[in-house]
This record gives sequence, structure tokens and C-alpha cells, in this order.
Amino acid sequence: MSTDDPQHPPVPPVSRRSQPRFRSRERRAELAEAFTRTGADYDRLRPAYPEAALDAILAALPAAVERRTAVDLGAGTGKLSAALAARGLVVTAVDPAASMLDALRDPGVERVVGTAEATGLPDACADLVTAAQAWHWFEADAASAEVLRLLRPGGVLALLWNTLDVQIPWVHRYSRIMHAGDVQRDDFAPPVAGGLALAERVVVRWEDPMATPDLVDLARTRSYVITAEEERREKVLANLDWYVHEHLGHERGSTVGLPYRTDLFLYRAA
Repeated sequence: MSTDDPQHPPVPPVSRRSQPRFRSRERRAELAEAFTRTGADYDRLRPAYPEAALDAILAALPAAVERRTAVDLGAGTGKLSAALAARGLVVTAVDPAASMLDALRDPGVERVVGTAEATGLPDACADLVTAAQAWHWFEADAASAEVLRLLRPGGVLALLWNTLDVQIPWVHRYSRIMHAGDVQRDDFAPPVAGGLALAERVVVRWEDPMATPDLVDLARTRSYVITAEEERREKVLANLDWYVHEHLGHERGSTVGLPYRTDLFLYRAA
């Protein structure tokens, strides 16, 4: 059935948030600890990155390099790391949580426990540095300095976010029920320190096919739900179950395309 529903509240033309929610150091530490307990759910339920975004990243890299190398900061369970390795890059995945890196299935990706601000990797070791769904967890000035240290001449920093496409009415309400915090305005710009100049911005709109129970369980990977008291967490999940299966009328276990937008920012050393 169509997921356009006239009973949904009006959707504003853009989100009122200018960028992803950049947290304090203390809040980042608290949420990072919570995410380490949900690595399996995160890996199973969070979307991969669209081929068009990967194409744009690779097109920005120096063409003369035979074996291009990438460092993926805040790699988590390695969704982007594995995708880059599949495109022929030599990839090092860096994350502060070993338990998240343990979910990375690609044996060809090197795993390093470290932070975006202090990876411990050698100088000028990468043609590409990436941060997918992660830059807002970092200290921007320190992470930018580390990126500049890691990049070879002509190298590229790629920052990207998958966010729910809340321009679509049913997705807007879905995101509100699960308290999704990763929506932003079209004109947002990540806080990147001096020395890195924006070369290109790419926006890709696409759909991730999901079984309806997974549309409900996706909330388990959201920071609001992860850190909530059990009663509040169960209420959110029950509300989502009602919304997907009763209000929208999808048959339980059927597949629904969940609309996303991917925002990609490509930087070069200034």
C-alpha cells in the first residue's frame, strides 16, 4: 500500500537543525559506551552506503596511485571500510571500541583500536581518510589535524552521513516516533578546521529495503533508545510497531523501502 498518509502532520521543507548533533566530550563518552553494547544490531540494521557516494569518493582520489590506501576513522562495525576494500583500496579501520571492530567481517581490512584524534598510524600513510556517520563524535580541531598528518599530497578527506529522508511525510513521522537525531538542513556544513578546503558536496537519495520488524528494531540503534530506561524503550518500540503495521498497514514481515539521503563532503588540503 502507499505510505503517503493525509493524517500525518505537515512536514517542514527542511529540518530546523543546521547539522548533526555535535556532542560534548562527556556525552560522547557516555554514548560510545552504550553503542559498544549494540554492535550486532548496528551492523545488521544500519544501512550501507550507496554506490553513487562511493563512486564520487573514488573519482576524487589521485588517479596516478596504483594501490590507494584509506584510513576509516570511527569505523564502528566497518560498513564503509568493507565497501572501500571491495573497491580495491587498502583499508585500515580505526575505532576506539574493539568490540565494534570485531563485527567487521572483511579479513582484508586492518583493524586498529584508536581515536580519530590520535590514531597512532604513520605520517602520510593515506590517500583517503573517511569518517562515516562519525565526525560529530570527534573533537573537530584535533581530528582535522590528525587527518592532515595522515594524508599524502593530493589526498582527500570524505565525511558522509546516511540520514532518514524526512522530506517524505511517513518517514518524518517515523523519525519522530523513534527520536532519530540524525536529520539536518540542506545547508549544514561539518566543523572542519583550517587546512582542509571543501572541494565537492554530493547528496544521494535512495531506499534501503527492510523487513517491517527491522523497521521497528532500527530504533534499537538510536542513541535515545539505547540510553533510555527500559519502560521508555519498550514504549518507543511498541509505538513503532503500531505505526508500521497498523497505521501504515504493512503486512508483518513484508519488505518496505526506507528512504534515506546520503550527504557526502569531500575536502582537500588547502
